Amino acid sequence: MPKIVDPEARRKAVARAVLSVAARHGLEHASLRNVADEAGLAVGSVRHYFADHDELMTFTMRELGRRIGDRIRAHAERLLAPEGRADGRAERREDGGDERRADGSADRRAGTEELLAEFLPLDDARREESALWLAFTTAAHTRPELRPCAAEMQAGLHALLSRVLDEARSAGGLPGDLDVELESTRLAALLDGLNLQATLLPDRYPPQLLRQVLRRHLDALTAGA
Repeated sequence: MPKIVDPEARRKAVARAVLSVAARHGLEHASLRNVADEAGLAVGSVRHYFADHDELMTFTMRELGRRIGDRIRAHAERLLAPEGRADGRAERREDGGDERRADGSADRRAGTEELLAEFLPLDDARREESALWLAFTTAAHTRPELRPCAAEMQAGLHALLSRVLDEARSAGGLPGDLDVELESTRLAALLDGLNLQATLLPDRYPPQLLRQVLRRHLDALTAGA
């Protein structure tokens, strides 16, 4: 009986081979032949699942974005889920007044910091992802087929940051007059810049420094809340 192959699973396996080759040797070495060798397939088999090299690269970039996005969404769901929100809501005191739940505010701040830290290369896995994503976004400058994926990922980042900041503002953790749109753009630029610098110069930008910079930025945002 012939072996039944799941086409989508095979496409994802080939994409993982692209990422493995690119992580070791650079994206420019991810030719169909090198990728086929990495995946243990014949070049003809790879061509069976992808019309050409451009389609393979586009699919792989989306798979990388999905991998990063899935991890970040897991943190976001915990932070933003109604039952899990540490929203700092007011509680009624015995004398009839209100007081802020300091523990809730602290939990939200810690959860926000951990969520944003997922965008930074703080360990080997995230350093590899950052380097690969940088390689793909750099390639998108000259490869138009990659640009929609890069744009979608950036738009998704901005939307997530806007939601996190808006929720924090509504909960009283950020100033009420905070310009969420502007601050989301500023925070995205900070994360992108830290990613770039830490990927290119890891010795100069160790994880503890990245966290320190992120924490200082969040401190500045919450001032006056």
